[in-house]
Order: sequence, then C-alpha cells, then structure tokens
Amino acid sequence: MDQSRQVFTVDLLERYASKGRGVITCMAAGNDVILLGTSKGWLIRHDFGAGGSSDFDLSSGRPGDQSIHRVFVDPGGSHCIATVIGGGGAETFYMHAKWSKPRVLGRLKGLIVNAVAWNRQLITEAPVLFWSSISELHFFIKQRRAMHFAWLSGAGIYHGGLNFGAQHSYINGDENFVENKALLDYSKLSDGADAVKPSSMAVSEFHFLLLIGNKVKVVNRISEQIIEELQFDQTSESVSRGVIGLCSDATAGLFYAYDQNSIFQVSVNDEGRDMWKVYLDMKEYAAALANCRDPLQRDQVYLVQADAAFTSRDFLRAASFYAKINYILSFEEVTLKFISVGEQDALRTFLLRKLDNLAKDDKCQITMISTWATELYLDKINRLLLEEDNALDKRSSEYQSINQEFCAFLGDCKDVLDEATTMRLLESYGRVEELVYFASLKEQYEIVIHHYIQQGETRKALEVLQKPAVPIDLQYKFAPDLIVLDAYETVESWMTTKNLNPRKLIPAMMRYSSEPHAKNETHEVIKYLEFCVHCLHNEDPGVHNLLLSLYAKQEDDDALLRFLQCKFGKGRENGPDFFYDPKYALRLCLKEKRMRACVHIYSMMSMHEEAVALALQVDPELAMAEADKVEDDEDLRKKLWLMVAKHVIEQEKGTKRENIRKAIAFLKETDGLLKIEDILPFFPDFALIDDFKEAICSSLEDYNNQIEQLKQEMNDATHGADNIRNDISALAQRYAVIDRDEECGVCKRKILIVGGDYRMSRGYTSVGQMAPFYVFPCGHAFHVHCLIAHVTCSVNGTQAEYILDLQKQLTLLGDGARKDMNGGITEDSITSMTPADKLRSQLDDAIASECPFCGELMIRQISLPFILSEEALLVNSWEIKPQNNLANMRTLSLPV
Repeated sequence: MDQSRQVFTVDLLERYASKGRGVITCMAAGNDVILLGTSKGWLIRHDFGAGGSSDFDLSSGRPGDQSIHRVFVDPGGSHCIATVIGGGGAETFYMHAKWSKPRVLGRLKGLIVNAVAWNRQLITEAPVLFWSSISELHFFIKQRRAMHFAWLSGAGIYHGGLNFGAQHSYINGDENFVENKALLDYSKLSDGADAVKPSSMAVSEFHFLLLIGNKVKVVNRISEQIIEELQFDQTSESVSRGVIGLCSDATAGLFYAYDQNSIFQVSVNDEGRDMWKVYLDMKEYAAALANCRDPLQRDQVYLVQADAAFTSRDFLRAASFYAKINYILSFEEVTLKFISVGEQDALRTFLLRKLDNLAKDDKCQITMISTWATELYLDKINRLLLEEDNALDKRSSEYQSINQEFCAFLGDCKDVLDEATTMRLLESYGRVEELVYFASLKEQYEIVIHHYIQQGETRKALEVLQKPAVPIDLQYKFAPDLIVLDAYETVESWMTTKNLNPRKLIPAMMRYSSEPHAKNETHEVIKYLEFCVHCLHNEDPGVHNLLLSLYAKQEDDDALLRFLQCKFGKGRENGPDFFYDPKYALRLCLKEKRMRACVHIYSMMSMHEEAVALALQVDPELAMAEADKVEDDEDLRKKLWLMVAKHVIEQEKGTKRENIRKAIAFLKETDGLLKIEDILPFFPDFALIDDFKEAICSSLEDYNNQIEQLKQEMNDATHGADNIRNDISALAQRYAVIDRDEECGVCKRKILIVGGDYRMSRGYTSVGQMAPFYVFPCGHAFHVHCLIAHVTCSVNGTQAEYILDLQKQLTLLGDGARKDMNGGITEDSITSMTPADKLRSQLDDAIASECPFCGELMIRQISLPFILSEEALLVNSWEIKPQNNLANMRTLSLPV
C-alpha cells in the first residue's frame, strides 16, 4: 500500500523511556499521560501535557524480584491502578496524579488484575474494578460515550456496537445494549497458516490494531479484512523480546506501542476515508452513502445500485438511482440504456427523477426533459387506450392513475414547459381535456372558455370568466355565444360581475333579442338592462335605447310608458331627465304603433300640436290632458283646446240639439278659455241660431261685463292722470325754508354764503349771489359742487364716470343753455325740455335722488373699513418703531 495513502503510521516517541529502572513490562495512556511499568517494580509517569515526568518504586519493602504485571489509567490521566507480581504473590496499588506515594488495595491482595473499567460519573471517587484474567476488553469512546467494544478472547475477537439510547431489549431479564455483534476468527489473520492469537489489541473508530509478533496488523472491523501492517524501528537491545503491547489514549485519540526500552506512537490519518467503499463492497448502500465525502463517491454508490437493479430487470428502481448520478455517467448514456431495452416507463421515471435533482439554474435542460417527459406520458396514455382490455373501458385504474399523474406533472412543470410546444403536443395526440387543463394553468383562458362553450357547459365557462385574472375583454367576446347557450346563467353572471360595461354587451343582447321567445318566458336581456338602469344607474344612451326598443316590441305597453315617464336624471344639477334618443324613440314607437308612447314623446319634445293631434286619434281624454299641460303660452293652449273642440264636435253622431249641448258642456271644461264664438265655425253652415241662443246670450253677457269693467278701468285711469297733472303743477309751488346759519353737509360752510368759488357750478345757475345748492326733505343741505364730489367718491367707478360725464356735457353746453332753477314748471315746459335740461335732470337723478346721509348710499358705507386700502401708506407713516441704537441717543434735561 502506498505510504502516502496509509491510514496508520508508526513513529518512535521516546528511546530508553524506562530510565534504567528495568525493562518496560506494561503501559497505559490517557489524556496525554503515559504510565510505564518495569521489570524492577517501578511505575514511571510521563505527562506530555504538563511537560514533566516522575517515578515510583512499588517493590519497596517486598522480598525478591518484583515486576509490574499490568498498569491502568483513567481517560483523564489522574487515577492509576497497577498490579505487581513477585515472590510474595500479587499485589495491586492505587495512585493519584497528585500523590507522592501509592496506596495498597488490600482487598485485591493475591489477585492478578487484567482489566479495569472506570465509572465516569464518579471519576473523582474510588474507581470500580472488574477483572473477565486472560483477556482484554476495549471500548472506543467518542464524545465521552462508548460507541463500540472489542473483546480479545480465546476463540477470537468478539465485537459489536453499543446503543444506550435505543429501545432496550431484554434477554433473561437483563438489559442488552449490544448491536451488530460479530466474532472475528483468528484464522483470518494468518493467510492460511495456523491461527495465531494477538498478544495485544487497541480499538479505533473503524479498525482493530492487533499486535502479532513484532508487527501490528490493522484490521477493518466492518469488513474484517487486513488493510495495513505496521513495522517498528527497534534497537538491538529490545529485539530479543520484541514489542510487548499496545495501549490507547481515548481522550487524545492516540495509540501507543512499547517494547522493553522504547515507546512508539501510532498515528491515525483519516481512517474513515475509504469506509464508503468498504460498505459498498458489502452492499450496505445506506451506510456507504453516509460515509461518502464527495459527489463522485456518492455517484459510484448510486451507479452500483442502479446497475444491479438494471441487471435484475428492476428498471423503475434502476431509473431512480440513475437519476441521482451527476458526474460519472452522462444523461445520454442512461437514456440509451432504457431505449435499447424498450423501457418507456422506466425512461419516463428517469426523466422525472432527473428533474427533481436538477438545479433551478439549468433552465434549458429542465425544459428539454420536461417536454420529453410530456411526450412519454402522452405515448403511455395512447398505448393504454389502444390495448384491447381498455378499449371498452377508458376509466380503467391504470389509465386513470397515469392520467392523474400526467395532470399533476403538467401542474408542477407549467412554468418550465414551453407553452406553444406543449399545446401542439397535446393537440397532436388529441388530448383535449389535458389541453384545456394546461391552458388554464398557463392562463390561456380563451382556449378554456371556447372548449366549455363547445361542450355546452355554460356554468363552467362563466366560472372561468369570473376569475380575477381573466381579462374583462373575454366577457364581451364570448357574450353572444353564452347568452344564446344559457341566457339565465349568463345574465346572472353579468349582474354579479364588477366593472362590466353594458354598452359592449349590446351586440350579444341584440342577437339574443332577435330570436323568438315564448310569451311567458322571462326576457333575460330586459332583466339585465333594467338592472343596469335602475340599480347601476347607467346613463349610456345605447343601453336606454335598447331597453326602450325591447319594451316597444312587447304586447303590453305599460312597461314602455313607465319607462318613458321615468326621470332617470332627476336630482342631477343641469342634467337631462332621460338618456334615450327621443327621435329614435318616436320613430320606433310609430313603427310599432305605440300611439300613447308617441303622444308622450311629442309632448316631451314640446311638439304639443302633434301630441294633441295624435292623442285625438287614440283617446280624446288623453288629448285634453295634453292640451292642459301648456300653461305658459295662453295662445297655444287655446289653439290646442280648439283642436280638441273641433274633433269633439265633428265626431259627435247624435242629434243636432244633443251635439250642441255636449259642445256647450265642453266649453265649461276649458275654464272659460274658449267661448261659444270660438267653436261656432266648427258647426255646419245650416245650423240654426236658435240652437245656440242660450250659449250666445251667456257669451254676450260676459262681453257686456267685460265692457263695463273696461269702462271703470278707463275712468280710474283718467282720474289718476288728473291727479298727476295737479301734482306736476304743484311742484312749481314747492319750497323749503333754509336757516341763515344752515351749513353744507360736506364742506361745513354756510349754504347761503356769497362767494365766487361757490357761486357758479357746472351747468347750474346761481340763486342771486348765492352758490347753487340742494335741500332734501330730511333737512340736510349741500352745495352742488360738494354733493357731486361726495357722491362721486362714494359710488363705484362706473357710476362715478357716469356722473362726471354728465357734468362735463352740461358744462360744454355753456351758459346759454342754462335756465333758472326757480322758474315755474308747467306742462308745456316738460314737453319742451332743452338738451341742457335733460342732462341736468339726469344729473339730479344720479346725485340727488335721495339724501346721501339718510339714504342707501350711507347704508352701504357701513360695511366699508375705517381705513381704506389706498390709505395703507398713510397708516404706515404713523407707525411707532423702536430705535435700534439707544446708546447713541442724547439725553436732554428739561427744566422743571
């Protein structure tokens, strides 16, 4: 075996380790502490951890030669037990690492101790001893627990595992924790020669180290095969006796060997590296996989299992193992193996398992394998259908099973399968149901809905359309087919679908409406349109027009009239009362001969003459009602009633006197709107006047009353005119008394002041030497100039411009146009006013129609602010601001 690949190696640890105290007879190790027993009764302790050594003489005080037979140390390296054999018999000593002198164990006097077991839970107390005299019992300890044991007995090495956590089994009432027990015969160690018992043994995790002669044979405890032989570099002094024994340091994980003078260390280099192959050779595949270190090793384990299954024609099991191989066998090699033997099912299984083991990044390979598996599934389904046993019963268990498996496969691989390729495959194999299923997985809802419609399964198609992910446009596309297939289910679905535009459903509804329906059958389109109009408050003219057209085609026109009379836009500001097209409605109702509806539409369109004319053909009472609707146009209302009257008179078939009586009765229904003379032209020319005597006399009496009333009104008017003329004549004599100290309300100067500045005003003549002024009944007086200025400042800009313009025009006319304001006003002067007089009158109306202090002008000024916006700068100038530099201000002393 190549040295670089060896698991166990031997190195010299220390030469002449006995320090001249005799030759080494026994050895023990624990926690980097080595204890040596010599032929002269000395116990030598080497502590490699602390870096020191010490020796103790166990033969002191005993007669004859003394030799240490066996020495034992606990895993922690603190407690030591040694047995000394001499002329006086056997004696056992106990010694602690911190003691300077050993202590004799009196109970063991005369007994030779060959084995010791340490109680780890009580390791600080006195040890418990066992002594099974001519054999060795070894345990492999890992993480402070014994994992397995080996017993070097006379018949062989009895070994097995220890499982203290498993469910206990009982043999003869005792607990048994031993598993996988076996006995290694010594004959396996001699290569055909006589069996030789090893003189010493040590146990590692996977191997036995057996001392046979001067060699250590390393035996794998699982396969019981020798894997290595270790040689020792001995001196000439120790060759005569050879290597004496082996021991192990369970805590440090080291092994030691010793002869009479030297200590050898046996090192372990990854002893479990080839255990996967050991288990594989033994066909323990689970254990082999558990001990694999890399993917290549696992591939070899899978390959062995796959080949074994393939050879035994267990192709499905072989496919599962082949699918786990990633490196040592190509994908093509495996597929060709199954194709060569015609195992399509195994090939499909291999592909499916391969998909499970591929990484998500291998998108191309995943798509390719998924597509191939799809085709294999379809081929399998077709072969099942073609078999004679299944030809009559497509619902056989195998067929159903493979079909369900295929659907599940499509669901799992919907995101990796190419959509177009998969659909072509399904279509080419005639698998319509699977095609629909895959289309639904890929959200190709149009294909799914089309299939359900072809199968007549309206409810399923509507359920697909109700899904949130389905585009709303498909509702409109399939609406014509669905409503013809099942109108009730379709309309119910429409009424529960949100964001549905009824206008786009009009073609489907018109197609349904064009087909004949039973009289007692509920018209589903009308039901849906009524839902849109009344519940959804739809305002689309197309929807309203369609509903109106369907109402018009019904035998009973009650629903049509209710629809026409309903004001759908009621409550909306500046909105229409209806949303249908009245012209279309009129044409439709005329075509369908719905005369009452036509009358209503004419009236709604303010075509009252046409409405009354048509109503007279249907029902005179309806015509009267239509004529009476016109309230704001008396002439039109009278005209309409005349149309009704003419129709009533011309349609009467009774005697003349009876017709006249009915005509006069009709006049009473008009509430005096029509008189007998209005309807006389409608009677025949040969009618006798005596037949109308009563009506004519009544009419003449009414006229006489009207004439008398008019005369009274004329007298009242004449009397009023006389009063007005008297009032006008009295105006010239009207005067007011002004106190000589009376002040102008604006300038506060005396009204009667004489001065050039106030004597003349634009367009006004002074009174003597005084300036022109106004005096109001309330007692306030103003100079003309002051009043104009005050009013101009108090009114808005437009009125101010008007006043100034009048004043300007009056000034331009000059003094020649002026008249004395104290002159008399007569009826002739009113009619012969000059342009200046008219301007002055307009100016008087603008500025002196009321007192500016007592009238509306003063009331409006209440809401004005005390400080106007244009006075903001003036206000700011009065603001008191603090001085920034008070220190620089000079202090002035004022005398008191």
